[in-house]
Amino acid sequence: MDYIAYLHKDKGSDFGVSFPDFPGCITAGKTLEEAHRMAAEALGLHIAGMVEDGEEIPAPSTLDALAEDPARKDAVAFLVHVEPETERTVRINITAREKQLEEIDKLANKAGLTRSAYMVQSALHRNPGPGRHAAKRKTRHAAG
Repeated sequence: MDYIAYLHKDKGSDFGVSFPDFPGCITAGKTLEEAHRMAAEALGLHIAGMVEDGEEIPAPSTLDALAEDPARKDAVAFLVHVEPETERTVRINITAREKQLEEIDKLANKAGLTRSAYMVQSALHRNPGPGRHAAKRKTRHAAG
């Protein structure tokens, strides 16, 4: 599915992205490429969270339907493609200190993600799985 996203850029700021069909789903990138990549990832995670919560996923709006949207002012509209989630979402329990959860919640809110989406995204970026590019890591060997 393709959803309309708004690209916003103020002088001296990163490229911000919002989605008129998904209020509260926002992201940003330092470059256009990063903003576009982050937009697809944020939207996919947002939709997955909605599915998990049993919420209905809205049909994509058309540009004509959004012609009078005040959020579109000074923004560039572009399409973001997301594939519907085909894997079943599983609920898990974790143990963490209260202060750690508070910090995670602050970071998730800043990223425009749910706590679950933020934790999954962070874990996958830290330890890339198959099909992801792992960062080169130096291995320390003990002197024998």
